[in-house]
Amino acid sequence: MALKKENFDLLDIAKSQVVNFQKGWNKNARESALARLINMGLPNHRDEYWKYTNPGDLISGNVSVPSVKNLEDANSFPEINALKIVFCDGIFNSELSDDLTTENISISRLSDAEDLHWAQNYYGTLEKQGQIPVSRPLAALNTAVASDGVLVHVKGNIERPVLILGMHNNPSEAVLHHLIKVDQDCSITLLESGPFATKVNTVMEVFLEQSASFQHVRTQGRDHDRWAVTHIFADIQEKAKFKSFTLTANGVLTRNECILALSGNECVAHVAGASVGDGKQFHHDDTVFVTHDAVACESRQVFKKVLRNGATGVFQGKILVKEGAQKTDGYQISQSLLLDDDSQFLAKPELEIYADDVICSHGSTSGAIDEQALFYLCSRGISKNDATDMLTLAFLAEAVDEIENEDVANIMVEKISAWLERRKN
Repeated sequence: MALKKENFDLLDIAKSQVVNFQKGWNKNARESALARLINMGLPNHRDEYWKYTNPGDLISGNVSVPSVKNLEDANSFPEINALKIVFCDGIFNSELSDDLTTENISISRLSDAEDLHWAQNYYGTLEKQGQIPVSRPLAALNTAVASDGVLVHVKGNIERPVLILGMHNNPSEAVLHHLIKVDQDCSITLLESGPFATKVNTVMEVFLEQSASFQHVRTQGRDHDRWAVTHIFADIQEKAKFKSFTLTANGVLTRNECILALSGNECVAHVAGASVGDGKQFHHDDTVFVTHDAVACESRQVFKKVLRNGATGVFQGKILVKEGAQKTDGYQISQSLLLDDDSQFLAKPELEIYADDVICSHGSTSGAIDEQALFYLCSRGISKNDATDMLTLAFLAEAVDEIENEDVANIMVEKISAWLERRKN
């Protein structure tokens, strides 16, 4: 598919930005990504994986939203003693960030990396691999023109979580590209929070060596008028463990893509999300593609959405089990709780299996509050609003339970409870 006339301006911008990196350590990767983008074209509403979500606002259009100027407003994890990496209007801010020199971990800026940097052999590789069998043009655009990001090399067991924190002072667009490499038998917990800009396109490439562990928790909920597309690509080697959870509230258009390759025997990959949406402007899309390409691996996809006042939720999830990937255990569930008749949930669960010794399942449901449970709680003296909130929290619990860190899980419950409290009739 060729780029259309209305997309020429964006293509010209992408070309000019790649030229700015023509002497950089990742020049070849950026040029390769630009070539992929030109070949694929930008997504449109007729594309199979965009039929439920119109990508137009993610590609063009100017937006203006209130600023979020301080760390207290941006940080969803103030109780956690985390190592902070701060971006303001999409640019790394060294004054607000903590000292990044610490034991067993190397952290540097994408824009500061020099030739022969360890990331040279990794930048853009998983994004490129993730373009098959489904094209992901906005990820290729990111690899081509990303202006900043962090490069994290984990060389031990990192007890203190690393927090990537965003804030913005002015209407802005951010294109951030992060690389995370976790060495054999090493572990890290990575947190993400805050409005990195008005409109955001991020890519995170995660490389897990044998028996490595990566725990990731992200919140998207401080800014009401947010346009965001995010991509997580991960390669998971033998006996490694990948877990990611995202809480999304507010926003206008959010699309979170997660593309996972289970490449080593006996590895584990869990991806989960809870979203709460209020109003016709809210459109939230989770698109997941998990590939099993090894023996005795486990994957879980758990997504729950609570929608009201005309909000729209989308889930597209696929499990691909390749030939030879025997003893695969793949589980997928997507559910929505519709708090009125105006909201909608659009789901497309998929299984594609080429091995015969597997346990794979998927399910998708959509419904209203359980009237019997609501009546029971109200009959015990609980108000209807409070009873509704209790049932809503119980509905989202399966997704939140995917978070291993109990303190972080409790913070997610508090965020959801606060959102519900603010929206009581």
